Amino acid sequence: MEGGMISVDRWGKGSQAYFLTHLHADHTRGLSSSWRRGPLYCSRVSAKLFPLKFPDFDLSSLRVLNIGSWHRLSLSSPSSGSPAEVDVMPIDALHCPGAVMFMFRGDFGHVLYTGDFRWETTGERSQKARTMLLDALNGANVDVLYLDNTYCNPAYCFPSREVAAQQVIEIIASHPEHDIIIGIDSLGKEDLLLRISHCLKTKIWVWPERLQIMHILGYPDVFTTRTSLTRVRAVPHYSFRTDTLEGLNTLRPTIGIMPSGLPWMVKPYEGKSKASETCLSVTSTSRRYNVPNGIRVDRNMRTVERVHQYIYSVPYSDHSCFPEIKDFVQLIRPSNVKGIVSMSPWYVDPLYYLSHLFRSNQRPQINSPNPESQGQAKRVQGQGKMKSKDFRGARQRAAEVNFFGVRIRRVTIMRRIHRGVKIVESHDPD
Repeated sequence: MEGGMISVDRWGKGSQAYFLTHLHADHTRGLSSSWRRGPLYCSRVSAKLFPLKFPDFDLSSLRVLNIGSWHRLSLSSPSSGSPAEVDVMPIDALHCPGAVMFMFRGDFGHVLYTGDFRWETTGERSQKARTMLLDALNGANVDVLYLDNTYCNPAYCFPSREVAAQQVIEIIASHPEHDIIIGIDSLGKEDLLLRISHCLKTKIWVWPERLQIMHILGYPDVFTTRTSLTRVRAVPHYSFRTDTLEGLNTLRPTIGIMPSGLPWMVKPYEGKSKASETCLSVTSTSRRYNVPNGIRVDRNMRTVERVHQYIYSVPYSDHSCFPEIKDFVQLIRPSNVKGIVSMSPWYVDPLYYLSHLFRSNQRPQINSPNPESQGQAKRVQGQGKMKSKDFRGARQRAAEVNFFGVRIRRVTIMRRIHRGVKIVESHDPD
């Protein structure tokens, strides 16, 4: 595909069609209410949420694409001016509401842009997405894969969201006299909150803008802005801080839960506590252990960590971990690959670990993982070298963004520096 035709999650000049994978801030940098550079293609859910993030955006620029259906675009060749047709299919990315992958096909072959995605192997929705992807290819090969490589490192292995949700529920249930604070983004992890509400028969407090999103998405009436109705509160990341939790504990017992695939860079809490507070029933020293619904989990997966007297870290991630990325690449066996997270301090070229799965002899852009990246990954695996007192400073130094009118702290700052590409014939997008 020639440059100057299509951009995905990149909003500068010079393209004929623009595609949005989802509405997280790191994928909309450069997009604003005054943006007027061409047609913007997105999923129906993203289109419904668009006015909340960009109140004065000209909605006539939006083009809604139905997930699982091919759509034809009539573009023109920038070099010759001749007509050029491109087909595109959105595929469920299983990341957050409205998130999609884009499969492009044309004279250039097949190009797949995953955006942020979670490639779980269990669950009806996951199986449907898998079938949708294979049907879209219809036996063809993926020539270029733009891959969500957030956790493209063997150090990252965590359980399914169903298992992680059960871990969160067990933490809450084991603290019946505590208020519960859960750190979330302004979009995503709705299924976790619904699962908590259903299993514990409780409402969930959210801030007003978040409640508006829940209503637009059509979720059940289990969310409230009245603190008197529940002890479980889902708060924006920026307010999830140790000093905040310490202050809350001067009023009444409170614990915080951070659901994220990104481990906290602190030692697990070593204070005195009851065994039930640190060793939940989903953890075990056996090679494999069972959780409800017969799901079996590898022991080497990340489980719950108590990283502070009042804070638990749970590996609930909306991004694919390394084994899932490997399964995805094995399934489609692309000729070439490019990681969409290209400026993270932990960046590792996907080719370094996965090149044997590709159909071409494409070589990694680096000979080995970034030494700093490897050091960080080892510290994560070894449960960190930072002291607990460093936790607050590290979080306070994190950048903040404005999303739906709420200032959100970038807990995943290491992967939010650069997203999006212009789709071009060269396999090294700018």
